[in-house]
Amino acid sequence: MNLPNKISITRICMIPVFVLAFFLDGILPFNYAIAAVIFAIAACTDFIDGYIARSRGLVTNLGKFLDPIADKVLVATAMIVILTMQDSLFAMLGEMQTAIYIGTAISISVILARELIISAFRQIAAANGVVMAADKLGKYKTTFQDASIFVLILAADIPDTAGVVVAWIGFALFAVATILTVWSGISYVVKNKQVLQDKKD
Repeated sequence: MNLPNKISITRICMIPVFVLAFFLDGILPFNYAIAAVIFAIAACTDFIDGYIARSRGLVTNLGKFLDPIADKVLVATAMIVILTMQDSLFAMLGEMQTAIYIGTAISISVILARELIISAFRQIAAANGVVMAADKLGKYKTTFQDASIFVLILAADIPDTAGVVVAWIGFALFAVATILTVWSGISYVVKNKQVLQDKKD
């Protein structure tokens, strides 16, 4: 097993550690901040393993399987646990908490739906021998998603007005991530629409 694949597996192993730290509220001091840092480190490994694999010619079928799985499970897990923060993160927003919570839940459902759709799209493409290049919009989407998750979780451990400000920054980043998610998903399908066309005899 080469280095990039080992890094991908490490990212997968960090997911339960992240969840454990996140839910140790009242037991582990600054558990949200610690969980946010663990998430950030795990998210950074996504860029590291891809760079090493491409630059050293270490791209393998196992890596092509592990890397996207690790990335999607990490992000999906983080987004789901954020929805459990009603008494911490969302409570900081006062009268806006219900509206922001509903909006966040809708955005998360859209983001997860997009990932499932694009994964299915890639499966169809692979079955037909079509190679689809990575989209820059997708990379921007991932960056904003990771940044927003880190900031939102971290905000819950920052007291008073500073925490509220950081939370709003996180939600702003998350809004941009949602827009980029939808935009990149549509762009990806449109650019590769031939994948959905049946071959004529």
